[in-house]
Amino acid sequence: MQRRHLLFLCALPVFAACASRMPSYTVTAAQLQAALAARFPRRQPVAGLAELELQAPRLRLLPEENRVGAELALQASGALLPRSYPGVLDVDFGLRYEAADRSLRATAVRLNVLRIDGLPPRAAAVLQGLGAGLAGQALGEVVLHHLRDKDLALADGLGMQPGPVTVTPQGLRIDFVPRTTP
Repeated sequence: MQRRHLLFLCALPVFAACASRMPSYTVTAAQLQAALAARFPRRQPVAGLAELELQAPRLRLLPEENRVGAELALQASGALLPRSYPGVLDVDFGLRYEAADRSLRATAVRLNVLRIDGLPPRAAAVLQGLGAGLAGQALGEVVLHHLRDKDLALADGLGMQPGPVTVTPQGLRIDFVPRTTP
């Protein structure tokens, strides 16, 4: 009898640690890269003046800021430009979970760099002025990942729902929190 009691007391901290750990779901960096690459190349009009053709971004995880960075190669062209110009768009963004379609989306896009090589100075100034808006249009609310029924099955069974999204060195971790009832 004492042996069982001692065993129970030894196991109690392990059970408590497991019970206090909320379940989570992880999206790897490779999964993110593949999902985003499938949505490119993408054409982005620029105020009727030009058009940017954006190539698939190269993602970088920024866990210290809880954000994701993306660098996109681009080609600028249009009626006001004498030819096509290569360049780079570098942004970072936060993440949010959209319950309506069970998706992870880019949000709060920040422009770091918009560089278009060889662009005439006047056109470059116009594009720089529009840069933040372009970045938001190009990547704002872009779906990065969809959670499937089976991804949510355990959480649903425990009365939980997706909560905070955290950027880690390996990818994104979605923590589950108790479901709120309306």
